[in-house]
Amino acid sequence: MGVMFKDSSAGRRSMSKSSRSAAVRKLQCGEVMEAPHMLDAKASVSKVIHVMTENNWDHLFLVDEYLLPVGRVHAVDLLKMVDLKRVNRDMAWAEAVPALQCVSTPPLSVKENTPLLKAVVLLLTHDLNQLAVVDEEGALIGMVGVGTAARHLPRFIL
Repeated sequence: MGVMFKDSSAGRRSMSKSSRSAAVRKLQCGEVMEAPHMLDAKASVSKVIHVMTENNWDHLFLVDEYLLPVGRVHAVDLLKMVDLKRVNRDMAWAEAVPALQCVSTPPLSVKENTPLLKAVVLLLTHDLNQLAVVDEEGALIGMVGVGTAARHLPRFIL
């Protein structure tokens, strides 16, 4: 697989600056991705709210029958939908409204072999907290986010 070394200060100190630089550039999203938070794109807003609340998630990816990501719903998007009064505030609307109506733009994704540094640039550029990681067919297989970067990049810097 990719870059493997102990996460100890002695290990980091023994690597030269150029070695750390080369190693961090080789670190790929597929090596550090987490399990994706996902739900069928045909789900209702009510189902999205239930799944996000039950799992304590702040987002999830909506996927089609081939696991292709078709949208990303963030908790803030749901709050905005209600606050902007695009829907009736009683909870009956949540059963009837498809979750895809909460999606304003298609989800950004990266491939497994995308360098983590490149994914971080996308996260920062688009002000996102997570990106979908997809396989060669475009199916959702994982996610990387600011938390992923915070857990894996400091070992190359410190």
